[in-house]
Amino acid sequence: MVMLTILLASVPQVQAPTEAPTEAPTEADYYQAQGVPIPENIELEIGGIQPLEDGSLLACTRRGQVWRITNPLSRSPKFSLWADGLQEPLGLWLHEGWIYSATRGELLRMRDSSGAGRADDFETINDDWNISGNYHEYNFGPRPDAEGNWWITTNRGFGGEPFGKPDWRGWALRLKPGEDMEPMAAGLRSPAGLELSPWGELFYTDNQGEWCGANKLSVIKEGAFYGHPFGIESAKLPQSHVTYPGKNPDGIMMPKAHTELPNFQLPAVWFPYNKMGRSASGMAWDRSEGAFGPFAGQLFVGDQYQASVMRVSLEKVAGEWQGACYPFRKGLAAGVIRVRQAEDGGLWVGMSDRGWPSLGTEGYGLQKLSWSGEMPFEIHEMRAKSTGFDVQFTKPVNLDQTKDSLLVSLSMSSYTYELHSAYGSDEMETQELTISEHHFSEDGLILHISVDGLREGYVHELHVMDVSDMDGNQLLHDVAYYTLIHIPAE
Repeated sequence: MVMLTILLASVPQVQAPTEAPTEAPTEADYYQAQGVPIPENIELEIGGIQPLEDGSLLACTRRGQVWRITNPLSRSPKFSLWADGLQEPLGLWLHEGWIYSATRGELLRMRDSSGAGRADDFETINDDWNISGNYHEYNFGPRPDAEGNWWITTNRGFGGEPFGKPDWRGWALRLKPGEDMEPMAAGLRSPAGLELSPWGELFYTDNQGEWCGANKLSVIKEGAFYGHPFGIESAKLPQSHVTYPGKNPDGIMMPKAHTELPNFQLPAVWFPYNKMGRSASGMAWDRSEGAFGPFAGQLFVGDQYQASVMRVSLEKVAGEWQGACYPFRKGLAAGVIRVRQAEDGGLWVGMSDRGWPSLGTEGYGLQKLSWSGEMPFEIHEMRAKSTGFDVQFTKPVNLDQTKDSLLVSLSMSSYTYELHSAYGSDEMETQELTISEHHFSEDGLILHISVDGLREGYVHELHVMDVSDMDGNQLLHDVAYYTLIHIPAE
């Protein structure tokens, strides 16, 4: 990557740094992971988490169980079987005293009506879809919208379909109580995360593979097509809200597909492969108003392969959501499937490898991430401007001296992915970009950069090096990946 070294001699002096720390801080210094002890006879391969008002948790597993965990962070938490016999539930949601779950064959709700500590009342809300017997026909969710509808996303199948090819695989489905299913959006591949934003829009994460160049985060729009043709023939059915887009071109750059393929929707954020994990999963917005650190209002996304949690900031430009992703916390016990925010602002992390490889050392687990109260020195947010970007930090940059050299090093490149039938995509049409100008805000919190060669529809990868805070700490993570759908107007 081409490096641009910029002299900071003209920047006003604000304060001399204190003595540099002897050891660089780590992610765990700011966000500790506390594990929940799991009894040896329970394989807690978590597919969904629901915190309860009394501090206990419900956790569902791919084996069809729902466990209630009382005093989860004590030395000996109590596990009681709250429900079983479900078919691979991959989500839980509490609503008006009922627990809702998306299983392989139905959206159901259940409750403990007798108070005996176990669900005894089960109702099917909707099962207007078929299954083929294929092992990979997962359903994710549910999540409610502002109108009281329920949403799920359906995974495409892989391999044999012993009972025939079913419709509506790779779709986002809206389920109105008492009414027929509404297929709202198509072209999803393996949409492992589904979440309602604080402002009421639904987002999903998808996994890299054929027709999906890298992991991504997308907003769900009625009538949109997200690129995977597996279940697109269902668009010809009368209940579809998606106009059939025709046959996919096999080998077209994503920004071009956005303009040439009917209803094609680019993601709000691409997660570059390996750099930001390999298998994006569940997610949760930080609604804690500061109890989880400096990232209130941002999104935290799990990654199954990397056993990590990533971070996302979003902004709306020209009517479309776009934004940046950043590393956050690696080294968790197992592949991350679900994240849910706790009442105290911490983040519950439910994990399972389910036979897939993961960098985690365990096959499953439940951990809670908690903020230490110490402020990490991080890129807080990267925002697009008409000529470049604003990069905001969590703490002021030491403008008088950075890494004892009075220099800050910046580099930026941009690239995109190809829409094609092969598995995944390399970074395509990569260009090294010139940062033609920069300056810091007077308080040292924002770096304004002007960039030659901005490209709409491309990931813009930024590295900010040799920058220190007033205590001499370097950035905990010095990289950000901004998906630039639209360049803001002047």
